[in-house]
Amino acid sequence: MDTTHPHTHDHHHALHGGDGQAEILDLDAEVLAGHTAAITAWLPLRAHPRHIVDLGCGTGAGTFALLDRFPEAHVTAVDASAEHLRRLHTKACAGGLHERVHTVQADLDEADWPDLGSPDLVWASASMHHMADPERALRTVRETLAPGGLFAVVELAGHPRFLPEDAPEERPGLEERVHAAADRLQARHLPYRGARWGPMLTAAGFTVEGERTLAVDIDGTGSEAVGRYALGILRRIRAAVTRELSPEDLTALDRLLDPEGPHSVLHRDDLNVRTRRTVWAARRT
Repeated sequence: MDTTHPHTHDHHHALHGGDGQAEILDLDAEVLAGHTAAITAWLPLRAHPRHIVDLGCGTGAGTFALLDRFPEAHVTAVDASAEHLRRLHTKACAGGLHERVHTVQADLDEADWPDLGSPDLVWASASMHHMADPERALRTVRETLAPGGLFAVVELAGHPRFLPEDAPEERPGLEERVHAAADRLQARHLPYRGARWGPMLTAAGFTVEGERTLAVDIDGTGSEAVGRYALGILRRIRAAVTRELSPEDLTALDRLLDPEGPHSVLHRDDLNVRTRRTVWAARRT
């Protein structure tokens, strides 16, 4: 822990762990499903993969998108969270997909990874920047992949934005200030967030065969899922940045986060999901 910022560990935990994360991951999967499908369709594969590994699978956004895209494949879903894996397994059973999914609980910051076989495709969405030593992880992925196999790294450009720039009326620009505070905190703990993964993949011995950035701009009008997604993400950020915001901004933010209040994000009709996703496709040669 950085002793000059005694609360930064709590801030980091609030942004990336604890209560509510699984629900947000499920909403992320629902809201961004079309974009995830577009990424799986873009991958420069030489043949449909039979064995896929989903690193940092969460509750299964990538796992189920890949199972849908490649109906002959089975997926090894890897995550450190037993809760996330239980949730993923429950969904797989409900969808009749349990025979095509194998879950593995593992801390990918450990030097020795579990035996993941020799997959044709490894997928890592919003997980690589959490690694303590991503260069080592990249080398391990290369060793794990079958010769000629593909590694897909997908990263979001930070937390999505939801509100118009002039909202809320009493504190215009509030969301950007909230995100700026979160970004400052995350920079202390996630130095690889926003990294240039292309050169890092090349340095690890991969051949980068494609890079694509997709702009996400989803109209949330009338979407209950987008409202709940905004509420969940902004609540988690609020827990982390309490000490970073002015009292006026905190008051305005709390109005947005009160599900019963008239100013709640759940009751707004002007929400949009705005972010960018970049995917790198790298081959083991």
